Amino acid sequence: MGLDQFAYCIDNNGEKEELAYWRKHPNLQGWMENLWTEKGCPGLSEDNSGNALGDFNCIPVELSLDDLDKLENDVTSGTLPSTGGFFFGDNSDDHYKANDLEFIAKAREALDSGLTVMYDSWW
Repeated sequence: MGLDQFAYCIDNNGEKEELAYWRKHPNLQGWMENLWTEKGCPGLSEDNSGNALGDFNCIPVELSLDDLDKLENDVTSGTLPSTGGFFFGDNSDDHYKANDLEFIAKAREALDSGLTVMYDSWW
């Protein structure tokens, strides 16, 4: 068990293509959870009384060019938020830095081609 994370693009027919995969990159997870929260927690279910249920787990978040610019800045400056969790592992920012930047470049190309870019995870 552990934190598995992936990003993919979706074309107009709903076809998905993987852009990146990470295994236990907790600070990226924290960054994406903060982004998801800023966007109003889309995809979070509610119970009958209107109380939010769940965590940022198995909930995709859409990424824009603006989001990618901010992510690139935080990756290159080493300012991803310190994030922990039972299944998350240790800080792996240095290990994944090149992969993160490669993902950002691929995601920009996908957006420029009119595709939708999503991040998702499970733990």
